[in-house]
Amino acid sequence: MLDSLAKELDLKGTLHVLRHGFKCYGKTFRLAYFRPNSGLNPEAAEAYTKNRLTITRQVAFTSVMKKADGKNRRCIIDVTLAVNGLPVATAELKNPLTGQRASDAIRQYIDERDERDVLFAFRKRALVHFAVDPDEVWMTTRLKGKETVFLPFNRGHNHGAGNPPVEGNWKTHYLWDEVLQADSLLDILQRFMHLEVKERQVKTDKGVRTIRKETMVFPRYHQLDSVRNLVAHARVHGAGRNYLIQHSAGSGKSNSIAWLAHRLASLHDADDVKVFHSVVVVTDRRVLDQQLQNTIYQFEHKTGVVEKIDEDTQQLVRALSQGTPIVITTIQKFPFISQALSTLENKGTGVKIDTAGKRFAVIVDEAHSSQSGETATALRGMLNKDGIEAAIAAQLSEEEDSDLSDDAKAALLRDALKRARQPNLSFFAFTATPKFKTKILFDEPGPSGTSPFHEYTMRQAIDEGFIMDVLQNYTTYKRFYGLVKQVENDPEVPRKQAAKALTRYLELHPVNIEQVVSVIVEHFRLYVMHELGGRAKAMVVTGSRLAAVKYKLAFDRYIKQHGYSGIRSLVAFSGTVEDPEDPDSSFTEVSMNDGLAESELPEAFERDDYRVLLVAEKYQTGFDQPLLQTMYVVKRLAGVQAVQTLSRLNRMAPGKTRTFVLDFVNDEDDIYKAFKPYYEATPVGENADPHRLSELQHKLLQWAIFAPADVNAFAEVWYRPKRDHSATDHRLMNAALDAVVARFLEKEELEQDEFRGQLTAYRNLYAFLSQIIPYQDSELEKLYAFVRNLIAKLPPPGEGKAFALDDEVALRYFRLQQMTEGSIDLSAGEADPLKGPTDVGTARTPDDEVNLSSLIDKLNERFGTDFTEADQLFFDQIRASAVEDEQIVEAARANNLANFSSYLERMLDELFIDRMEGNEEIFSRVMTDKDFRAAAHGHLAREIFDRVRDQERARGGSAPTGAK
Repeated sequence: MLDSLAKELDLKGTLHVLRHGFKCYGKTFRLAYFRPNSGLNPEAAEAYTKNRLTITRQVAFTSVMKKADGKNRRCIIDVTLAVNGLPVATAELKNPLTGQRASDAIRQYIDERDERDVLFAFRKRALVHFAVDPDEVWMTTRLKGKETVFLPFNRGHNHGAGNPPVEGNWKTHYLWDEVLQADSLLDILQRFMHLEVKERQVKTDKGVRTIRKETMVFPRYHQLDSVRNLVAHARVHGAGRNYLIQHSAGSGKSNSIAWLAHRLASLHDADDVKVFHSVVVVTDRRVLDQQLQNTIYQFEHKTGVVEKIDEDTQQLVRALSQGTPIVITTIQKFPFISQALSTLENKGTGVKIDTAGKRFAVIVDEAHSSQSGETATALRGMLNKDGIEAAIAAQLSEEEDSDLSDDAKAALLRDALKRARQPNLSFFAFTATPKFKTKILFDEPGPSGTSPFHEYTMRQAIDEGFIMDVLQNYTTYKRFYGLVKQVENDPEVPRKQAAKALTRYLELHPVNIEQVVSVIVEHFRLYVMHELGGRAKAMVVTGSRLAAVKYKLAFDRYIKQHGYSGIRSLVAFSGTVEDPEDPDSSFTEVSMNDGLAESELPEAFERDDYRVLLVAEKYQTGFDQPLLQTMYVVKRLAGVQAVQTLSRLNRMAPGKTRTFVLDFVNDEDDIYKAFKPYYEATPVGENADPHRLSELQHKLLQWAIFAPADVNAFAEVWYRPKRDHSATDHRLMNAALDAVVARFLEKEELEQDEFRGQLTAYRNLYAFLSQIIPYQDSELEKLYAFVRNLIAKLPPPGEGKAFALDDEVALRYFRLQQMTEGSIDLSAGEADPLKGPTDVGTARTPDDEVNLSSLIDKLNERFGTDFTEADQLFFDQIRASAVEDEQIVEAARANNLANFSSYLERMLDELFIDRMEGNEEIFSRVMTDKDFRAAAHGHLAREIFDRVRDQERARGGSAPTGAK
């Protein structure tokens, strides 16, 4: 029987076996009984009470990981939680009073826990792993060495990350007292956790191949909390309520909606009466219906629970009258919902359908509320004019509220609400940016005593590292102009030819489109093009369709006149535009984009050759393009529209550490006022003074934690003219930073916090100013590189904020950008020699000469392609993955280069597929073009082979078999 169980666990995974049992000799054995939806089945309720949940301390076993002497490591886990003997969760516990925090537990999981060990095998045993201290909790569902991703599992504090203090208890008591309490854990296993499977078709030279990516989803704290609170409230209060769930971008709304829909569809009250007969989900997310069906199938193991309405209103009425548990309809198909629910006739067949006495939950998801704004306007016409439906229409449209006072508007809306509220309908509205009307109508009070019922703020999402802070580097043109002028003659700012272009085109008030376009293009070329490994994109937000046409014409004209390459633009607007100044003219989006179909634009903009998108009313909401890094605004923005428009920049991407907004039209105060309700932020304000950088530099040196000699010693290695740092380089840079960290740790905690605050202030201010002022070649630039690397080395401050202050990708892009711009000239001042191992007589291996031309350079030269640094990183990461793969390493040790190269050819597909996301263009080329692939394969085989052999020698191992 144990053999059968182990096989089923390996094949189907822990979650499946817990939910559906396993078979042995044709008989099914259950491994868990979950709480029934109602009390109508006393046997099921009785079985539920017999589950045994256990907690085991210090679980020890022999790991597959090896120690330096070649023996297997002993692994001891602080806490393992099991359901009826099956492990479902592990936890590493740390205590700051003994000098360790949750961050140390995270490092322990990454460096000392291996997915090849059965307990940690993805899906097959423990499903979730927690890193815990008394202040914060982090969790992951997959251990993948250095690529392990831990997410915060904290409640949030003062609208930000972290946890609030709790009288007489730990801040993280909720993990033990609420989340992992027996009933709660079983509920999570039954109704929340699921395996998210994404499949995509990939063309290869051998035909089409299906790639499958699996992710085990464990709810984040705010998702669990919001769904449970909504369900508990609806169970007690029944239908006829309106809830607002104000969750920021980056909150995982798709999953929250799926979980809520599933729970509401099977919800019973205290008397075992069904609360809702059907749940209607109104959404524009194309993926949500498939995602809902897949997720709910895992919970229920039956089909027919979810129906998508893709015909007409009659299909909706039929689905509701027949009691389909969950119905999904798009905004476009959303009819007069009150009428559809109360209509008693199906006009198509004349059959009477009785929906009287039935209760419905309507979940409204405005997150992707139409990219053109047109469907929202059409929706407004379809819906009746007052009450909830009008509020939905207003929320989804671009309309702002009228100029009435808040009190007057609230009174009007309450009257409308009294007429419209229906006792058989409950509305659940999910939005990141509710308008005034939405807050009044979706009025079920939350913890604050007013709407929203539940909140996950933009500030918390930023703090926790799920979205970027788009206001951090927001500037108006007036301030931009002032800053550039201020340093025009500053001897501290050495200026290059490229930088002079910007001041040449600056006008205090650019009055015509040509002037604005010149500033946009020159700024993009100087500061944006090279970000994100040469992939960064920008959006120009124009005020009207005619303006979009004129900007597109001027943009393309300017590029052509100056002979610039690599900056192609696309334009997005609806309908046909005629220019009154040119009576015979007629422009459409398709004609201006060289025949590119409207539906193909988002995909085309992903390509590396299209860098700038000019928009009028389109793509300002619900458009996700993580590579968007800069926005130029030439349109009046206010209220929710300002927040939604600027938020296009907030998506995360590998290597993306900052965004930039240059606003030609609006005032700073208006933008900050618009953001304030959703976002606890303070403007950059007057602090953005170039002289303040020098002040901060002075303050940092005053601490005597580091000296100019430390900065120079670090820079001397950081800026060595080679593509990749060698092992020796890394050792020297770490030695320089470690000495600084040691001095930092000697300070009191309050002093550490103040010093860290000043470091962060310097990093942020420089990141902002350097997008306006050309600081290359300066001491300030050198200090910036030092500070970024130092912050990454300092122990994290805690408080639940994202750990990855500067990922390796970002630092690599930053360094390569500096090198391509020739930013730093070290010859001006000799660096102090670094005291290292050589001083005590240890032999130092001389660095090999590194050829600066990369694989990408060679491929571009040979195949006439135009791939970038980001694509080079694709190959570098593949090499790194290969060098960490024991089988590949073994093959490199045991074979000569030719045999190893043949072996690697068989492994390449999997290595490429693992790195596919975000590298679509180069991935596609390498999978479909045999010659291109062969060139890349030859280069990679040599690099991996050499790297493995070098590591072997460095360890002092005997020479591997097989000659080069």
